[in-house]
Amino acid sequence: MLNWLVFVPLRFLRWAFALAGALALLLTLMIATPLSHLPELRSVSETARAVDRSTMPGLDHFTARDGTLLSYRHYPARGTATGKIAILVHGSSGSSVAVHALADALAGHGVETYAPDIRGHGSSGTRGDIAYLGQLDDDLADLVAEIRKAAPNAPLTLLGHSAGGGFVLRVASSPIKDQFARTVLLAPYLGYDAPTNRPSGNWASPDIPRILGLIVLHKLGIACCDALPTLAFAVPLDSARILAATYSDRLMRNFATRGYKADFAAVTRPMTLIAGAEDELMLSDKFADAVHAVAPNVDVKLIDGINHMQIVSAPKAVAMIADDVATR
Repeated sequence: MLNWLVFVPLRFLRWAFALAGALALLLTLMIATPLSHLPELRSVSETARAVDRSTMPGLDHFTARDGTLLSYRHYPARGTATGKIAILVHGSSGSSVAVHALADALAGHGVETYAPDIRGHGSSGTRGDIAYLGQLDDDLADLVAEIRKAAPNAPLTLLGHSAGGGFVLRVASSPIKDQFARTVLLAPYLGYDAPTNRPSGNWASPDIPRILGLIVLHKLGIACCDALPTLAFAVPLDSARILAATYSDRLMRNFATRGYKADFAAVTRPMTLIAGAEDELMLSDKFADAVHAVAPNVDVKLIDGINHMQIVSAPKAVAMIADDVATR
C-alpha cells in the first residue's frame, strides 16, 4: 500500500514533466522556424514606382503619447474647399509615399488630407515593429487630436488601403470610431479567413508555425516573443530604406482587423468599400457577398480595369474616390 501511495504519484509526475517538456520543446521549435521571404511582386512595385511624386509635400511631425515623433504628409485643400478633412492610411510595408496620388487628388477636390507614416513604417518609429498591441490605435487618436487643434469641428473621413483598409475597419469598430464621420476601405485585406483573399496573391508570407506558437504563448499569458517577425513581404531587395520587409507579431496583429465579421457588425457610421475589378491580390467580386452577409448597409463599388496598387494611383481611380469623398 505504501509503495502504491509513493510510486504511482511519482510515476504520474514523471510523465507530466515529460509531457510538459515535450510541449515546451515543440513550442520552441515552432517559434524558432525561420521566416521565408518572397521574390519581388512586380505588379505592386512597378505600379508604385510609376507614380509622379514631383508635387509630394515633405514630412511633418507630431508627438505621440509615448514621446515618439511620428511623421505625416499634409495636403492643404485646393480650389473650392469642402470643409472636410481626410486621413489616408497606406497599405502593408509602405508609407505615405505610396498614397501620394490619391492624397493629392483629394486635396484637389477641396478635401484637406493627412497621410501618416503609420508607426513601424516610413519615418515613424522602428521599422517593422511597435511596442504593444493597440499602439497604432493610440497613434491615430493622437493624430486626430493634433488635427483638431486647427480644425475642431471639421468632419473627418478615414480611408485605408489594403492592410490599411483592414486597420481602418478595426478603428471603425473601436472606442475611437465616433471621431470619424465616414470610413472608406480601399481594396482592404480583411484577414486570413476572408473569402476575398486570392490564393496565389504572392505578396505576404506568414510564418505559420511561429504564429501558432505565439498564439499558444498568448493563451498562457506569456508575451515574451511578440517582437519576433511573423510576416514577410515581396518587396524589392534594395528597398530597405523606404519599405518594411517584415512585420513583428504585434505589428501584424495591430495593423489588421480583429476579425472582419465582428468588426463590420460593430460599425455604426457610414462606410464604403471600393476596389479594383482587376485586383491581383484580392477576389474583388467576393467583396459584396462577404460584406453584405454581415453589414448590408456598407456600399461596395468596383472600378473596372484597376489593380491593387492602381486603386490609390491610377488617375481614373483616384478621381472617382476623391469625388466620392468630396461630395458625400
